[in-house]
Amino acid sequence: MLESIVLILFLGILFSKAFQKVRLPGLLGMILVGVLIGPYGLNLLDKESILKSSSNIRMLALIIILLRAGLGLDKDILKKVGKPAIKMSAIPCLCEGFTIMFTANKLVGLPILEAGMLGFIIAAVSPAVVVPSMLYLREKKLGIRKGVPVIILAGASIDDVFAITIFTAFLSMSKGGGKSIVFQISQIPIQIIGGIVLGILAGYIIYKAFNLEKLKLSNPEQLAILFSAALAIVILGEKVHVAGLLAVMTMGFILLEKDKDTAERLEEKLNKIWFFAQIFLFVLIGAEVNTQVALKAGLVGIVIIIVGLIGRSIGVIIALRGSNLNIKERLFCAIAYMPKATVQAAIGGIPLASGIFSGAYILAVAVLAIIITAPLGVVGIKVSAPKLLEQN
Repeated sequence: MLESIVLILFLGILFSKAFQKVRLPGLLGMILVGVLIGPYGLNLLDKESILKSSSNIRMLALIIILLRAGLGLDKDILKKVGKPAIKMSAIPCLCEGFTIMFTANKLVGLPILEAGMLGFIIAAVSPAVVVPSMLYLREKKLGIRKGVPVIILAGASIDDVFAITIFTAFLSMSKGGGKSIVFQISQIPIQIIGGIVLGILAGYIIYKAFNLEKLKLSNPEQLAILFSAALAIVILGEKVHVAGLLAVMTMGFILLEKDKDTAERLEEKLNKIWFFAQIFLFVLIGAEVNTQVALKAGLVGIVIIIVGLIGRSIGVIIALRGSNLNIKERLFCAIAYMPKATVQAAIGGIPLASGIFSGAYILAVAVLAIIITAPLGVVGIKVSAPKLLEQN
């Protein structure tokens, strides 16, 4: 285990710096390290201690980045971008998912339910890639005046709820589950509202606990309580079927509104922890990538992904109609909504494990989507942001 941790940290930092030297995002270097030292590369990572716990480690890192996002959400900007953010959370995902479903059905001959599973596995945007990029824009004061990073942050945090719920509905129908797709889709608003309510309650409880005279909590104690609460929220969210990750971001937002000084202090501490957390997150995402499986998807798989991204971009344009964003800012939003990684790595293998006939092909296209869109999206955000967004 210790050898694996040393490899992840040392090589992650080394490759990140090397990529930054050639003006590419450091996280691309970390993902590449994961591919190289992972089970489908040189196989240098400990299977029992690291790879079996990979999803839990990635979740811990994701919680840190969502807490940072919540603690940095400005209420006035959030109010201003509320309607576009809500539309961005659903329309692009639905456009991409159904575009891929019909394309895969026609091009590859996948049965419509299995094509639907593929569509909504691919349709989920990756918060693990998008959220750090949006926080970077906030630090550089790019697009802040019109709330571009906030629109994308809020939209991406709910986008996955739509994608995973609809994927589950197609999977259930394909296996002969009793619940109809209408019933399953009706659960989406319940999950979103439930996540927001859970986050608000947790935020108020944390705020009250931090201000109890009897406790007199130190900064490290407050940080430990905040992180433990976020982890508990995610676990509870899974049990009661609400959007736990959205609840984590909401909790941070409530704490910021109630106690700005404490929120800013904790965000500063989380920034330091994030330095280590991001290395594990992106290296372990890379370790999930099976390049041999991806090759099986072939050229047709690439076409399906590209057609899906075109559908998503059209969805972004539809979602931002009527907003105060100009053409350049809308183009940037379409680019920023490209990256796929965490959700595809997490659920791409479920159809295969469930005995779905096209499961191997669905997994291959999901892996290919990570390989293509994660680097393209990250580089696209970094290169296009200074050109397309206004600096405040």
